[in-house]
Amino acid sequence: MAALNEIAAFLVETAASLYLILVVLRGMLQAAKADFFNPISQFVVRVTNPPLRVLHRVIPTRGRFDAGVLVLALAVQAVAIVTTLLLAGFAIPGLLTVLIWCLIGVTGLIVNTYLIALIVMIVVSWVAPGTRHPAVLLVYQITEPVMAPVRSILPSAGGLDFSPILVFIAINVIQIALRHMAAAAGLPLQLVIGI
Repeated sequence: MAALNEIAAFLVETAASLYLILVVLRGMLQAAKADFFNPISQFVVRVTNPPLRVLHRVIPTRGRFDAGVLVLALAVQAVAIVTTLLLAGFAIPGLLTVLIWCLIGVTGLIVNTYLIALIVMIVVSWVAPGTRHPAVLLVYQITEPVMAPVRSILPSAGGLDFSPILVFIAINVIQIALRHMAAAAGLPLQLVIGI
C-alpha cells in the first residue's frame, strides 16, 4: 500500500506542478502585457481559462494584476500540499499554515520562473541573437518589465548589458529569504512546488 501512496503522491505532485506553472505563466504574461496572439500564450490561456472564468465572476481583474490567477495558483498549491500530506499519512495543518506555505511556494515559483527566463534570454542572446521564435519573444516580454528599470539605473557600458547580473543578485537574495521563511513556517520543502 505504501508504494501505491507514493506513486499517487508523485502523480499528484507532477500534475499540480505542471498546471501551477501554467497558471503562474498566465499571471506573468498578463502582468507583462505579453502578446496574446502568440501561440504559446493562446495555449496557456486555453488551459487556464476554465477555472479562471469561474473565479473572475467573483474576483475582478484590476489592470495588469489578476487576483483570480493568484487565487487559482494558491488553490492548486494547497491541493497539492494537502493531497501529498494525506497520501503520506500526515495530519493536515491548520488553514493559516497551509496558506502561508502556499504563498511561499507560489512566490518561489514566480522567482524561479523569472530566473529561468533570464537564463534563457542570456543564452539566446549569445547563441541566436535576433531570433523571432514565439517562445523567445514571450520570454523577452516576461523579463523586460523586470530588466528595464534595472537597465535605466546602470550607466552605459559600451554595449554590454550588466543588468542581468543585478537581477541575478536580487533573485538570489529573494530565494535565500524564501528558504528561511519556509524554515520558520515549518514548511517541508519537498511539499512545495516553487521552492
